[in-house]
Amino acid sequence: MNAPAKLPPLPTVADVENAAKCLRGIAVQTPLLENRFLNERLGGRLLIKAEPLQVTGSFKFRGAYNRISRLDAEERKRGIVAFSSGNHAQAAAWAARLCGTPAVIVMPSDAPAIKIANTRAYGAEVVLYDRYKEDREAIGRRYCDERGMTLVPPFNDPFIISGQGTIGLEIAAQCAERDIVPDAVLAPASGGGLISGIALAIKDRLPGTEVYCAEPDQFDDIDLSLKAGKIVSHAGKGNTFCDALMAPHPGDITFGVMSDNLNGAVSVTDAEVETAIATAFHYFKLVVEPGGAAALASVLNGKVPCANRTVVAVASGGNIDSSLYSAIISRTPPV
Repeated sequence: MNAPAKLPPLPTVADVENAAKCLRGIAVQTPLLENRFLNERLGGRLLIKAEPLQVTGSFKFRGAYNRISRLDAEERKRGIVAFSSGNHAQAAAWAARLCGTPAVIVMPSDAPAIKIANTRAYGAEVVLYDRYKEDREAIGRRYCDERGMTLVPPFNDPFIISGQGTIGLEIAAQCAERDIVPDAVLAPASGGGLISGIALAIKDRLPGTEVYCAEPDQFDDIDLSLKAGKIVSHAGKGNTFCDALMAPHPGDITFGVMSDNLNGAVSVTDAEVETAIATAFHYFKLVVEPGGAAALASVLNGKVPCANRTVVAVASGGNIDSSLYSAIISRTPPV
């Protein structure tokens, strides 16, 4: 009988602190935004961590640079390969360029055009695939085998998680500057790299603060996994325009971190996400993509209550095609 696979070492808050040193002067310390009029409407205090203002337009740059910058000289010569629906693709492409290493990025053919175009513009070789018929991980492994490239995964990697966790350190420091102790911090989630890193930082700096993640309706693999006490895939039978949040299941590393640090997970519909996108534009003048608006949507709909509380929601990215964005803003009122 085979022994169960051993869980890889989980990252710690010390790793997140190390990532912050690595990213200093490279990544943007994004602002924590607040609108008093919206607070009055919600009956509480809502703060938005504005990662659309990050390098490459999403939080993903933090983890990608933290991972790629650790490559040795020989690894940099051979290059990196990554697979992503877009934000990790762009982040890995630009981080590779900064580090002087070639990049092959495997992207679904139906990814937003702006994400594919930006990834190519950053200098990466883009390989398109059919997300419903082909296995992106198998394609990535082939490039690793054939060219000796290093795989930079989108979430299930200690350096990736630690890089994303620097958002949590910034949230804690920015709240301290305003004498705020938030009741809850939440972020969008797919495979769990972002929320895992944030949870490590928040639970260390603000131990009394709850940490949640927000997923698209019917793509709730983290909620299912937390409730089952083991990694579970979502049904994936529906559709969502939150293209950044469609991973089938969390990784073993992210699940290990989330199991110890998350208070729960909530789900949002595409309609609720559209309202969040319109609200971010109306009150904060912030462009947020569908997947990036999931946490805000969950607050606006009371799934993580804000009334008589202080809540921090991470807006994780702003890479959205202009035609889709203008259509949403035109047809959707803010809260």
